[in-house]
Amino acid sequence: MSQQILPFYLVCDESTSMDGEPIQAINEALPDLHAKIGANPVVSDKVHFAIIAFNHEAQVLLPLADLSEVESLPALQATGGTSYGEAFTLLRETIAQDVDRLKGEGHRVYRPAVFFLSDGFPGDGDWDIAYKKLIDPGWGPHPNILAFGFGEADPRVIRQVATAQAFMSDGTLNPGQALQEFAKSLTNSIVTSGTRAASSPDGAVTLDIPDHVPGYTSLPADQI
Repeated sequence: MSQQILPFYLVCDESTSMDGEPIQAINEALPDLHAKIGANPVVSDKVHFAIIAFNHEAQVLLPLADLSEVESLPALQATGGTSYGEAFTLLRETIAQDVDRLKGEGHRVYRPAVFFLSDGFPGDGDWDIAYKKLIDPGWGPHPNILAFGFGEADPRVIRQVATAQAFMSDGTLNPGQALQEFAKSLTNSIVTSGTRAASSPDGAVTLDIPDHVPGYTSLPADQI
């Protein structure tokens, strides 16, 4: 049956600096996200979810899916360096494949939403080459990106990555608490986006963009 679908991608840093409390907090939060979305057919029909993890390389941990059809979410493991370029290259390839597949199945697909999370500075100095290809307005499926930084992440880089909204941990929460608030923000955005679509007269899906996340400072738009 044809549906109207908003793809959500969690693009998460799993480099060595995420080891311990940060990666544990993400792994503990994912089952709750799965439960709240997967058990809500109104939301899971409208919003599909994928996970891409990156360190010195990137991999799709969870292909884009209706979470009601997924038994459990994979765990992240912290190791290696930090390559933003690898993440953005794989993200673009994955979005292109997913959008083509969904359209081929007869679905109406809305602009993808990306929640990007990193606690460090990119180790690849040319990451912006892959990033510019990802956000190129001439490429139809270019996504809306919400970027979250904490720990040693550079606020200027986090702000540069974001196209919709950028947040930087303000230090009032420990890393585990900050990651829990990030996960809550992601879950709430998915649930609200899907719920709004269900109540919309034409079923159109609108991305819910948080304007405040506890423990984070909203960063101003990057001046050009």
